[in-house]
Amino acid sequence: MYLARSPFMDYKLNHMVQYRPARLDASFSALSDATRRGVLEQLGRADASITDLADKFHMTLTGMKKHVGVLEQAGLVTTEKIGRVRTCKLGPRRLEDETAWIERHRQLWDQRFDALQDIVRGMTLKEKVDGRKKR
Repeated sequence: MYLARSPFMDYKLNHMVQYRPARLDASFSALSDATRRGVLEQLGRADASITDLADKFHMTLTGMKKHVGVLEQAGLVTTEKIGRVRTCKLGPRRLEDETAWIERHRQLWDQRFDALQDIVRGMTLKEKVDGRKKR
């Protein structure tokens, strides 16, 4: 049996390139929720137990555990169990990749808006010139 050779057969997988999008997805997913962003702000001020966080955000312990779990999977929060208390603190990630992604896209949009502004200026100038010719 003959198998056609795919152009992807010579493709070498770069694991770091494949890892970053998954990490960005996890970070942006974690940050998409207002409660999780609030938890990060709270932990930026001081470490807290899951119970304290649940009380502060007026939610059940189970609900807060789920939020903390999402943040922990994204590497934004770490937890440590000491006795019966699970304490949360900010994780080691500093969001450099996320910041770089946002900056690249901000620059792209700035370029697009600058180009659009040039087009609008050109059209406005043309309208003024055409308006003068009609007089």
